[in-house]
Amino acid sequence: MSSGKKRIYLSSPHMSGHEMKYIEEAFRDNWIAPLGPNVDGFEKELAAYLGAKDVAALSSGSAAIHLALVLLDVQPGDYVIVQSFTFGATAFPVRYLGATPVFVDSEPGTWNMDPVLLEKAIIGISGEYTRKHGDEETKGQRDKETKRKSRSPSVPQSLCHIIKAIIPVHLYGMPANMDKILAVAEKYGIPVIEDAAEALGSRYNGKMCGTFGKFGILSFNGNKIITTSGGGALVSDDEELISRARFLSTQARDPAPHYQHSQIGYNYRMSNIVAGIGRGQLEVIEERVTARRKIFEFYKSNLSDIKGVSFIDEPGQEYFSNRWLTTILIDPEITGCNREDVRIALEKENIETRPLWKPMHLQPVFRDCLAFVNGTSEDLFNKGLCLPSGSSLREEELSRVVKVLRRVFGEMA
Repeated sequence: MSSGKKRIYLSSPHMSGHEMKYIEEAFRDNWIAPLGPNVDGFEKELAAYLGAKDVAALSSGSAAIHLALVLLDVQPGDYVIVQSFTFGATAFPVRYLGATPVFVDSEPGTWNMDPVLLEKAIIGISGEYTRKHGDEETKGQRDKETKRKSRSPSVPQSLCHIIKAIIPVHLYGMPANMDKILAVAEKYGIPVIEDAAEALGSRYNGKMCGTFGKFGILSFNGNKIITTSGGGALVSDDEELISRARFLSTQARDPAPHYQHSQIGYNYRMSNIVAGIGRGQLEVIEERVTARRKIFEFYKSNLSDIKGVSFIDEPGQEYFSNRWLTTILIDPEITGCNREDVRIALEKENIETRPLWKPMHLQPVFRDCLAFVNGTSEDLFNKGLCLPSGSSLREEELSRVVKVLRRVFGEMA
């Protein structure tokens, strides 16, 4: 399988050299627990970078989504609208709470949630709920939540509370069309949880991704643009909600000399050691964004002349992508080869690539869920391939990837 050449990975961690000073301080002061000066410092520094009021540093991006849903009181029987074209961790926490994910397909320009389909989904959920519950939908509802008002006659006010959140994603670092998504969300009074796990450093209209919704979600997994080895963050301008997230993430311990719990908590807090890595990584975030964008331009300048191979461009001046992963679309009718042909050829040369995310509405685990689709994400999944994009890649490694790709497309033509 392997060519004997050094492996080129898809997106390896890239240490800055600044991490050790924070880690050594933690060891010196014996701050190893899921609290401490690095956790506090990382939260403040991350909030300042994002221009957000507050951040809770957590164990993963999945934990952040889960807590956001908990804080929005998502319960069994509720609906949460989720972008279909994403990684499973965006949708899994909805199931943790016994709620029902409803999937919305992508618009071609950004590959992210289609605002038109989003509104159709809201109306469609209303119809499904009415069919299931008939005229009894107003009985037994949480009276305190019916204060939320719908501005659309298409969806009765009494139904809006069952759609507890909308989760758009900034896929591969490309910002979603947040103006239109937020307009639909506001129209129906539904809060937005913004999955920016892949988009730290991306901007929409000059504003950082992860700061548009009621909550923003970040991930610092090992393959992300900066990493803490594992970890995530919950972002919000509602400082009271972030304070509550910290409480829930440390087992929801009541203020008592003994361990007492009045509600269910979670072991979701980021450790002081992990946060130290994050502080060192955050110091070089803009360098990492610049490096990833240069990698995208390198691939595009060296491959865009191949007929049947295309890249996703930023749709307008309001979009600024961190280019977390560079992706290509391969049209088999023009190139004579499909995505898997190319992936396997690169693997034989010890080069790691990956298909685009398989849409959630095509996943076996969600096969019974309602989905509003237009074919965009399915087509992208069938044609798309993620190329090695780590910020530590050298030009000779990128050239090796390009050389293999040009050879494959030349042989297949």
